[in-house]
Amino acid sequence: MRLKVFCILFFAFAFFGVSQNELSENNSNTIDKQSNRASFPSLLVGATLNYEELGTKKERLFLKDFKYLTPANAAKQSAIHPEPGKWNWDKINDFIDFANKNHLTVRMHAPVSPQASKWAKADHRTAEELTQNMEEYVTAISQRFNVEPSIKYMDVVNETILPDGSWFGPKEGVHQWENPWINMGYDENGYPLYILKAFEIATKYAPNLKLVYNQNAGMEDKLWDKVKETVLYVRSKGYRVDGIGWQGHILLGAKRKDFIDNMDATIQKMSDLIDWAHAHDLAFHVTELDYLVKDEFKKELKPERENQKKLYDKIVNLLIEKSKQGEVTLNLWDLSVRHKKGTGDFQSIYNKKFKPTPAYFSIQRALKASH
Repeated sequence: MRLKVFCILFFAFAFFGVSQNELSENNSNTIDKQSNRASFPSLLVGATLNYEELGTKKERLFLKDFKYLTPANAAKQSAIHPEPGKWNWDKINDFIDFANKNHLTVRMHAPVSPQASKWAKADHRTAEELTQNMEEYVTAISQRFNVEPSIKYMDVVNETILPDGSWFGPKEGVHQWENPWINMGYDENGYPLYILKAFEIATKYAPNLKLVYNQNAGMEDKLWDKVKETVLYVRSKGYRVDGIGWQGHILLGAKRKDFIDNMDATIQKMSDLIDWAHAHDLAFHVTELDYLVKDEFKKELKPERENQKKLYDKIVNLLIEKSKQGEVTLNLWDLSVRHKKGTGDFQSIYNKKFKPTPAYFSIQRALKASH
């Protein structure tokens, strides 16, 4: 354990242990690690763990298959520097120890983003206060993560643009999904200062890390045109952007029938976006892949999981093909089922009993087929 810098820890729960039989690596139950590392060195496949999952069954399932880790929320502003004078490093230090012990490659999900503290979301917060807190946070994490050999990527900003191409901003109160950082203001060309300042600081203090502009939503043209424009603008200022990320929370904010009917068109748009990224010397990251089964469709879980498998086949096959021309990564958000009240269950590659779902075997077969 590293020396604590400051400490406040919250929320912890444990999963039951996993049997040796469940952990046995065999042809039918283990994703081929070599296909991640040998056949296509530009393709990296991994998953996310939450802090409370370290030392549990999920950790063991993760280590059975993956060498690429994204710590879920332990590096965000709300966790590390939630307000002036408060710093919480314990959780992210434990993740770094875990990565070093198991020889993992890490993408640090540490963006200036809507996942901000209530302090930052407070409606009376001034631009000066937000700027000071943000600059302290990005400087500290850049310096800290830059010296860790296990950390390769860092998300610098996240969820900056709405599907209609407008900037995502604040809302009243502190309990809604909102982006307070835009209150820092805009530059002379209308770009948010927080985006420019975050990449400026990361460029200066994290030269060893690959810097990622991460974005949510679907494949909306207006959104991604704005992302492209912004990335090129940030670079024009002399700051580094090394990759763009697409979160990939499938069916969050989308109509089920429309998405399924237009699956091939969506994959084509993703293909075009990857080509644009590679043409501009950018890696392409699928950063938070899962599949939402909304509450009204829970009784149709089997066909929904088949839809998930079909989509994952298409995504992984696309990434394998694109890895021949440039760097791509795929990160599963969680390993099992994540429930969101009033929304539904986000599916990954294991069910609630930690048995593989069709999507697990989809990823397994797609990776093996890449040889």
